Formats: sequence, C-alpha cells, structure tokens
Amino acid sequence: MLSKSQIKLIRSLELKKNRKREKLFVAEGPKVVGDLLRAGFQPHSVFSTTSLSLPVSADIQGITDEELHRISFLQHPQEVLALFHLPESPQPDSTRLNTQLAIALDNVQDPGNVGTIIRIADWFGIDAIYCSPTTADVYSPKVVQATMGSIAHIPIIVCDLVTLLGQASCPVYGTVLDGENIYSQPLTSHGIIVMGNEGNGISPAIRQLLTHRLLIPNYHKDSETAESLNVAIATAITCAEFRRRG
Repeated sequence: MLSKSQIKLIRSLELKKNRKREKLFVAEGPKVVGDLLRAGFQPHSVFSTTSLSLPVSADIQGITDEELHRISFLQHPQEVLALFHLPESPQPDSTRLNTQLAIALDNVQDPGNVGTIIRIADWFGIDAIYCSPTTADVYSPKVVQATMGSIAHIPIIVCDLVTLLGQASCPVYGTVLDGENIYSQPLTSHGIIVMGNEGNGISPAIRQLLTHRLLIPNYHKDSETAESLNVAIATAITCAEFRRRG
C-alpha cells in the first residue's frame, strides 16, 4: 500500500522546482521505465500493478490499479511508474560539438513538442540536444512520456545557447521564414540545427549567430494556407533532409 508521503512526493514532481529539490523525476510505462533502466539511470523506487520482468535488478513495490491512478500523470496509466534520480547535466564539449550533428532548442515551450523532438532526434541518430534554460524541462512527466524512452538514448545538455553557438566553429543552421529552400541548399554531415519557439521562432540573439538560414517551402498554391509548421514536424523534416544527404 502506498503511504501518504509517497503519494505526496510523486505528485509533487509535476513541478520543476520540486524535481530540482528532490533530485527525482517520474517515468511511466514498461517501455519508458525499461529503456531508462537499460541506459543506466538509477531508480529511486518502482511501483507496479503486475509482475514485471525488468532489464536490471530493481525493487518493485506492488500497488493496486486504484493506487496507480492516484499517482499517475497519464489519462490511461500503464502498469508501472518509477522515480529516477536526476542525472548530472553534462557540459558542452567543444571538441565533440564541432564534429557532431546536433539540435539546439531555443525556448521551445510545449512539453509535447520537446518530447517529440527528443524522439525524432533519437530516430535520426542525432548526436546531442542542446536546450536553452527557458526550454521546457526535459524531465517533466509530459516530456519524458512523449519521448517514449528516447530520453534514455541521447545526451541532453542545458546551457546558454548564445555562448555555445558563439564558440562553435561548425555550421549553425536555423529554420526561418526568410531562409533559403532547404532542398536546394548544401548541407553538411555535422553542425547544429537550431529550432525556435512555437510562436516567435528563433530569438534575435540566436538568429545573429546562424551561418545558414533554411526554409521548408510551402507548396500550397492558394493564399489561404498554414502560416507555419509545428516545431516538432519541422524538426523531423529538417533531420530527414540532413540524413538523406548524409
């Protein structure tokens, strides 16, 4: 049976300040929890309504379906919920930065978008993701769930993007409305791809540091059309084009 203190702790981790204080985050479902365990994330506690075979040894506390519903952040809870210790955030490595293909998220706010971008980056073999401090916290329950386990597979570094990009000697790409058609521009196998805020795009300070401005063209022939693409969809299209050339 879950104690009141356990329930209070788990529910408190919805907020970033509490995750930072407790140094814990929540993951749910056999796939996400299993991937994190396989990747070496350290479990604090694991709760399950069924008898699970986990990839590494972990003590599992049995709970009822009703208890899982009380602590879950999902509309449809998935058998297991685990608390993991927050990992130490890695620091940017200037040597690797200039030889890898990475994504930089400039104030991307929606947790679903951030989680989906992490999943996209994993699919396309992106080497790292750099997040501005104002980007949605990658260890929020919504982001972790949206990654579907990919958060375990790719380094995520929170840092000042102006400093990072200012020191980079690799190409810095950004998708902007006044850019050049991505399908006709030369693309390199390494560099940093900057994706901007859902409403405002890439911030002015970051725009000044772009070495290549790319546009995903709109093929709609009528004047009434979408103003822009969702940032996660734009990331998928951009990564696919880089890898297609690669």
